[in-house]
Amino acid sequence: MRQISRQSRIVLLYTMLIGLCPATLLAAQGPDLGRIASIEVTPASLTLEVGESANLTARALDEDGNEVEAPIVYISRSRRNVSVTDQGAVEAYGPGRYTIVVMVPGGGGQQDRNDANPPVQFQVEVTIPQPLLDRIEVRGVPRTLYAGSLVRSRIEVYDTTGSLRPDAQTTFASSDATVVGVDRFGNLTPMAPGTATLRVSAEGVETELPLTVLENPAVSMELIADRESARTGDVIRFKVTARDPQGREVDDLPAFYSIQTHPEFDNPAAPASGQIAPDGRFVAELPGQYTVVANAGGLFATATVEIEPRNVQKEIRVAGRAPVRDRHTSDLWVWEGTDGRDFAITGTWRAEGDAYVWDVTDPDNMRMVDRVQVDARTVNDVKVSDDGRLAVISREGASNRRNGIVLLDVSNPNEVVRVSEFDEGLTGGVHNAFIYENHVYAVNNGRRYDIVNVAEPANPFREARFELDTGGHSIHDVWVEDGIAYSSNWRDGVVLVDVGNGIAGGRPDRPVQFASYADPGGATHAAFPFRSESTGRFYVLMGDERFPNGMDPDGPTIAAGYIHVVDFTDFENPVEVARFEVPGAGSHNLWIEDDILYAAFYNGGLRVVDLSGELMGDLYRQGRQIASFHANDREGVVSNETMVWGAQPHKGLIYFSDFNSGLWAVELVDGDADED
Repeated sequence: MRQISRQSRIVLLYTMLIGLCPATLLAAQGPDLGRIASIEVTPASLTLEVGESANLTARALDEDGNEVEAPIVYISRSRRNVSVTDQGAVEAYGPGRYTIVVMVPGGGGQQDRNDANPPVQFQVEVTIPQPLLDRIEVRGVPRTLYAGSLVRSRIEVYDTTGSLRPDAQTTFASSDATVVGVDRFGNLTPMAPGTATLRVSAEGVETELPLTVLENPAVSMELIADRESARTGDVIRFKVTARDPQGREVDDLPAFYSIQTHPEFDNPAAPASGQIAPDGRFVAELPGQYTVVANAGGLFATATVEIEPRNVQKEIRVAGRAPVRDRHTSDLWVWEGTDGRDFAITGTWRAEGDAYVWDVTDPDNMRMVDRVQVDARTVNDVKVSDDGRLAVISREGASNRRNGIVLLDVSNPNEVVRVSEFDEGLTGGVHNAFIYENHVYAVNNGRRYDIVNVAEPANPFREARFELDTGGHSIHDVWVEDGIAYSSNWRDGVVLVDVGNGIAGGRPDRPVQFASYADPGGATHAAFPFRSESTGRFYVLMGDERFPNGMDPDGPTIAAGYIHVVDFTDFENPVEVARFEVPGAGSHNLWIEDDILYAAFYNGGLRVVDLSGELMGDLYRQGRQIASFHANDREGVVSNETMVWGAQPHKGLIYFSDFNSGLWAVELVDGDADED
């Protein structure tokens, strides 16, 4: 691939961010652009509180300081923290220091001509200070405590915007340390019967919690596990039973748990680690014996369990592939056609708007049977209806900036028919789409999703749209299942919307939000729901997307982030219970079927993970990974660099798309997989 200069790369990045293709920018250039020497911006810097707004004005000037008529473009380098409109209106969302770039694309004729008129630009520094703290809430502490017990408090600090502030420095004090002691972490030690007040403060904000300590009525205690042995990753539940002198159970005596590990004899130096939750749920990461110690009100009890290896590992064998080596491959969808044969459709990234249709009935001889080209640079997403007749592909970077979606008749995948386009209100670009029960859910300009009725594919029309009202909100992905839309909204996390399920009275023309879980890390990129076949619990897996050093499509890229496992069994109280994190790699798209996770981990390749049973803790370290595979191709767009984009199981095989090498089909076979 030809090398381009750093300045040209910047031009390309900016054009992608504002949804223009280079041809559009070139057409916009007037004869005076070459005279532009600088840009004057007023004000030259900004300081805004969260929620405040301001306006920037800009003028393009020649070398003599005379104004030159030219198109001015405003770009935020952190649009989820500070936004800017095409007219220069700025709004602050999140604290920090950020940059808004003001530029004339393609101007600057006095600069290096080899850079094809790089943009003249001015950088506006925007400072957004932390909002003042507003309130402190103390959770997990009962008003009545028993002497001799240990209680851990959970403190939540909120600022004036209503945002949780985990960074706030809190201090603790007890009005009477002889009744209740408290350490700097908020752990409470009831000492003797009486009353005391817990005071929690942070940056001038304070709250008080009155406490009563009673004499501990318990005189005996036992600790029981719901089983004596398990595998790594299995959840064992421990229960404390305390009794008073009359043998009656004391059911409100809090227990504090700790673990002592006994590694296997042949591996004495192994970090035989496990974890136990405050409610007595225990999980181990490595085999061995574990003794759990419960302390409650001065009493203690122990119980020992034995943990064996999970032993779910398999090997992966390549069943076939369809190489794409002249451009980057984006997403894929595999389906059974109306004729009973199997097909796949793949998109392309930063190319000429192509989508490829493959016959994959014989995975060892996959062949392209049709090619669809639309006005776009990127066909990021491809989806096919359940009946295998209608496909939708997304468009970004159209030459006329109309973008939107394209509907395809794939009843005969060998001769795909372009049915219609829908771009009304979607000109900012559609990055992701989902087709479900005669509707397409199209992610619009990274801000919302529009719900388009496609019951008559030749005449699509918008029925509704869904958008959050939080500051700096954005969206990357939407998945619809059982009448519920699961949208991935970066720092707003996953949002559940009734679009026909009935749980909240929603319909496609009237979407109703009924649940959500915010991601403190702010990187929710994809989400997938599933109900555990073995436990009946309902989970949503939320995948991060991060590039610590940026993404280089023309060279090696290291991704980061992991998959958050959130228990949504109680929609009103979702709880993050587990994670799957691959060292040195980051998650992208995911799929779950029959309690097995098929995850694309970019440079970490394909990952297949056992999700059976109750989920808790670090799934990777527990040995739940069944297999992994790196799709290296010496002749790929980037030689021998794995960048797995998405995966989907289909008829016993696992199909996945690789950013640098195209479409692959693999299968699991018995044997030990590599643990990388």
